Amino acid sequence: MKTETVPTEARTKETTCSEYIPSEKMCKTTKETCTLNGFGRNICSDYKTTDRPDIDEYFLDMAETVAKRSTCLRHKVGAVLVKEKQILTTGYNGAPRNLSHCLDIGCIREKNNIASGTMHELCRAVHAEQNAIIQAALHGINTNGATLYCTHQPCILCAKMLINAGIQKVVFKNSYPDTAAICVMIEAGIKVETLYKK
Repeated sequence: MKTETVPTEARTKETTCSEYIPSEKMCKTTKETCTLNGFGRNICSDYKTTDRPDIDEYFLDMAETVAKRSTCLRHKVGAVLVKEKQILTTGYNGAPRNLSHCLDIGCIREKNNIASGTMHELCRAVHAEQNAIIQAALHGINTNGATLYCTHQPCILCAKMLINAGIQKVVFKNSYPDTAAICVMIEAGIKVETLYKK
């Protein structure tokens, strides 16, 4: 499937499908406008001509499978680090090694009514993106130039780690209330895309 990254000047406006999808494959049954969530790519349900996923869908599907291992009570997040179409590492969010899982003892953030996207230090879990980077470090895997596929947008802490790990591209599916993370990744030269279906 062919899609295009939204140009910078179009990131804040609502855009029709025909502007970013080749006209010969334009929506056949719907002519609705598609909100691009501020950045990223758009996939129209009628655009697909085959059930074979493109490479980004393929690795995002894997990230969703990885997320099933999550022990977080709020968000099941999975991440896959990929380089040259080869998986380097995976990670999901959950408590550090040898510590009790939130599934077993409850969520401190829920107990204290801490809003999502704030006060990250008050969380028992290591984020999925962090765990993917940590696995690479543990096993001596070079992440420079890799792509991160994640079920959710990275937070600001993960964004800074991704920058220093040399990640060149981040593709995610679900939003997260932390716009600062997007800003720092773009400023650092990381290509940020969101892949979702209407």
